Formats: sequence, structure tokens, C-alpha cells
Amino acid sequence: MNDQAKSEGAPRFEVTTSRQFVSWLASTGASLAVTTYQSGKILMFGTKPAGAGLAIFERNLERPMGLAVAALTQIITFVDAAEDRAPGDGAAGNGAAGSGAAAEPFDAVYIPQLAHFTGDLDAHDLAFDDRGRIVFVNTLFGCLARVSETHSFTALWKPPFLSRLAAEDRCHLNGLAMRDGAPAYVTAVGRSDVTDGWRDHREDGGIVVDIASGKIVCGGLSMPHSPRLHGGQLYVLNSGAGKFGRVDPAAGRFEPIAFLPGYLRGLAFVGQHGVIGLSEPRENRTFAGLPLQSRLEREGVQPRCGLMVVDLRSGDVVHWLRIEGIVRELYDVAVISGRQRPSLIGFKSDEIRRVVSYDTELTG
Repeated sequence: MNDQAKSEGAPRFEVTTSRQFVSWLASTGASLAVTTYQSGKILMFGTKPAGAGLAIFERNLERPMGLAVAALTQIITFVDAAEDRAPGDGAAGNGAAGSGAAAEPFDAVYIPQLAHFTGDLDAHDLAFDDRGRIVFVNTLFGCLARVSETHSFTALWKPPFLSRLAAEDRCHLNGLAMRDGAPAYVTAVGRSDVTDGWRDHREDGGIVVDIASGKIVCGGLSMPHSPRLHGGQLYVLNSGAGKFGRVDPAAGRFEPIAFLPGYLRGLAFVGQHGVIGLSEPRENRTFAGLPLQSRLEREGVQPRCGLMVVDLRSGDVVHWLRIEGIVRELYDVAVISGRQRPSLIGFKSDEIRRVVSYDTELTG
């Protein structure tokens, strides 16, 4: 029988998993965090003690996107109050608190510690650099940026095909891959230098750009997202085609690993497994007419929202988690290593008043 769980409170959603998903997750000693974007939630999936099943924790945040986590007008760093953490070991988000804490004990309690008010930049992927600073994809301006103490952002890099910084979402820059604490690759929906021009390139104009050289190392993709380096290889989600695969920058070729029945966003790794987020395509012109739509119709299957765990060697889907109800879109996926039952403190409940952490330099 599949493992099932339901969210607490309204609005509700239901989670169903494959037979071995919970035991696999428990064996990793980790948990998974996802942002739901459209329904405004951060969900954390862990495991209960003694194999008792799936543990789900949720918070409501305003349009959460990338994990480290971005949202509508803020980038907020969360730290684990349960234990001192290494620099850069946190999450970020924007929002108002949602459901209260569950009755189970948690092995991580992430609390909001530092906020950067950026304005509505439509920030997508985020990461920590080698100095623990937040670097993010500023989609509105089509550039990589860093949070600033004095401005909405500090621009770091833009694709050479953009003539200037402009708040026009010209190419829909969205994904960021880091190498050794530095930005290495980005994805964009189209090579456009006009306002909102990327929408004319959704079907096959997607690109992967090498940041160091500024060169396009792969093209012909459909709305690519979530470039990630793992084991010395570059992985990308060819989202509009429903394909997860590798990119060979030297050959300029995308090599599919698996087709997954959903619009793909969010990619993380656990050993030789890729954990990929799936969304149901929106019923608007952004997703209409993509290769994914015709493939789903040909296969006779409905699009899904949830997570799929893919074996990188065989391309097989070995485990899955499906979400139904109000949650229909995911944006990002993160692995929380060494934490099996994490939680997160929001902003409107009384919890934030009662959770206090401190440092000390007392000498006597």
C-alpha cells in the first residue's frame, strides 16, 4: 500500500508516495524541502521515528521560489536554532506564517534571522557563494545579483546578448549552477534583448550559458530550469519537454536521461539519485503548446505535481511522491542533509516570540 499523508488545517492537500519512498528517505538520513510557488508554501518532507511513516511540515510564504528561498519582495535567511550551523548552511524565504508546529519532536528548527528587501525582482534560483553571501538570479533584470546592504541588489553579471540592465524580463534568466562556491552556468528561456521577448522562444529557444566565457553551450531547449553540477557533470531540466538530462558543454548537446510526466522545476541530488520537482502545467499561454503537452497526450497520461527520484545510471524512476489538492506547482527542491524531521518558524504565530538563540563572547 502507498504511504499517504494529509496536511493540517485548510486549505488541504494530500500526499501519496510509492511503496519504498519513506524507507529510502529514512536511509539517506536526510529530508527534502520544496517551494510550491503558486500555492505559497514551503513543504518539508522527513521521516518519523522507528519507521512510523512520512513526516510533513508546512509553512505559508508569499510566492516562494528558489531554495536558499526567494519570494515576492524579500530574501530572508533562516538558520537552524537547534544547533550551531556552518556559514551558508541555511534557507531563505519571504512570508507570513502558515500552519502551527506539529506535535512531533524536530531535529532542526529554522528561524528567520536576516532579511533583505529587494523589491519585486522575480528572483528565481539562489545559492550561497564561497564567502557565505547570497547570489541570486534576478529574472526581472536578466542578471546575476548579490544582496546589498544599501540597494535592492548588486548586479554581478549579465548575458552578453543583453545590451543593458532593464526591468523588462527580456530573456527570462532563471537557473543557476554553482561550482566551488562560484556561479558557473545559467539557464534562460530565450536569447532575447527586447521586453518580454522570451515568450516567443518557449518551444525550442532555451539556452544554457557558461558564465566565465559568456558563450551559449547548449541551445534548442524548451524552457530549461535548474542547472546543477553533480559529480563533475552538468544536469539540466528541459522543463517544457518534461525531460531530465545532462548537458555536454563541449559538444553543445543535451542528453536526456528520463521523461517525467510534468513541468519540471527543482533538482537536487542524493548520491546516485536525482530528486526532481514536477508541476501541473498552468492553463494559460505560458505553458500552452509546449512539447510536454503533446507528449502527455500521446502517452495518455495526466500531468503530475510532486517529486520523482531518478537513478542517474539507468534513468529509472525508483521512488516518487505525489501531491494533490491546492498544491499544483513546485519551484525548487533542496536536500537537508543530516536532518530527518525539520521545521521552520514563521512570522505571525507566537512561536517566533518564543524561539531565541544567542552567541556569546563572555569571558567571565
